[in-house]
Amino acid sequence: MSLSVQILCLFLLVCIGGFFSFSEISLAAARKLRLRGMSEEKVRGAARTLKTKENPGRYFSVIQIGNNMAAIMGGIVGESAFSPYFSAAFRYFFSPEVSAQLGFLCSFLLITCAVVLFSDLLPKRLAMNNPERNAILVSMPMHLFGMIIRPLVWFFDNLANAVLKLFHIPLAPKDKLTSDDILATVNAGSAQGVINPNEQAVIENVFNLDNRPVTTAMTARESIVYFTLDQNETEIRKQISQNPHNYFLVCDGDIDHVIGFIDSKNVLRRLLEGKPISITEQGLVQQVQFVPDTLTLSELLETFQRTRGDFAVVLNEYALVVGIVTLKDVMSTVMGELVLTPDESQIIERDNHSWLVDGATPTVDLVYTLDLDELPDSQNYETVAGFMMYMLRKIPKRTDRFDWGGYRFEVIDVDANKIDQVLVSRLSDADAKPV
Repeated sequence: MSLSVQILCLFLLVCIGGFFSFSEISLAAARKLRLRGMSEEKVRGAARTLKTKENPGRYFSVIQIGNNMAAIMGGIVGESAFSPYFSAAFRYFFSPEVSAQLGFLCSFLLITCAVVLFSDLLPKRLAMNNPERNAILVSMPMHLFGMIIRPLVWFFDNLANAVLKLFHIPLAPKDKLTSDDILATVNAGSAQGVINPNEQAVIENVFNLDNRPVTTAMTARESIVYFTLDQNETEIRKQISQNPHNYFLVCDGDIDHVIGFIDSKNVLRRLLEGKPISITEQGLVQQVQFVPDTLTLSELLETFQRTRGDFAVVLNEYALVVGIVTLKDVMSTVMGELVLTPDESQIIERDNHSWLVDGATPTVDLVYTLDLDELPDSQNYETVAGFMMYMLRKIPKRTDRFDWGGYRFEVIDVDANKIDQVLVSRLSDADAKPV
């Protein structure tokens, strides 16, 4: 066989090996969801590729058999083609025995480089570019080749299955899509500019609903505006004008004895109709829904959906009112900066190194903003004010501060022992001090 014929055979074998490497990575990198969508769109070959993706054992058996056959044959052809020429060149400097060994070594290195580059690296990198389309493209040739070497595939496939069963290894991969997988995809899309940062935040907030207690979205007890049964119409009008909310609790004496709630739309309707406003009047006060403070926002949404409500009173284990929550509060938590005005934002970024934080801000929001893993002993508090009290081990006053996690936390404003504002500043390495 002439050198030109041997080189041509070697070239074909390298191309065949490259085809199998291309096919392997195409199917491995192809995403089931994308293939399923292409199958529903009636893309030719997508259904067959999806079926192969769901049960890839035989497919990879075909690839391994074909790839190894091509590599072995390429090594044989390459060695016989190039070794004599390398050996002849080395005879000018070394003995025949050494020249033969060096000729074989040089031939081996040349063939290995060609196979690694053209049969492995380049095809696999090309396959990663739109793997679903590439997997569909090679599905038919791979199917035909599999039919040709079907006996070999059957033998090696069953032999591999027997070995896996012997060691109690699952035959099929557990391809379970998790929320972490989705978030990782979203983060990658945001990094590449495909997904807007605000959209990324919304998606992450949706997945965090299971981890956020209802207390992170509610209006706290001290901020609740409520009516008592003994208030007259003048007092009610004044309170509504000063606090234009959608809902008002109605209590018997104090806030821990809730009778129901009033919808401000019903009050407005009575005013427009010229009717008097009386809390004791039948039909004005509606029955209120109570939920425990241990619920997550996801569970609260399910409760609202089941009861067709959008307003609830949050109680603690002692049946005391700790806050009120509405469907709008939950949606604001999800939508974040898309619906919140600057005045409503609890965390305001002053510059790249400092933030002004409301004391009532849930700690989960602070952790997300500062990109922290977790606050110390976070089960002992829920808000930034609680975090400050826990770390300072006292009732804080203005200018009290501490350093933790590469940040300085300083109390800026206190009202009747209540922390209103906290300044968080990123520390330089020189300024960092232990708590």
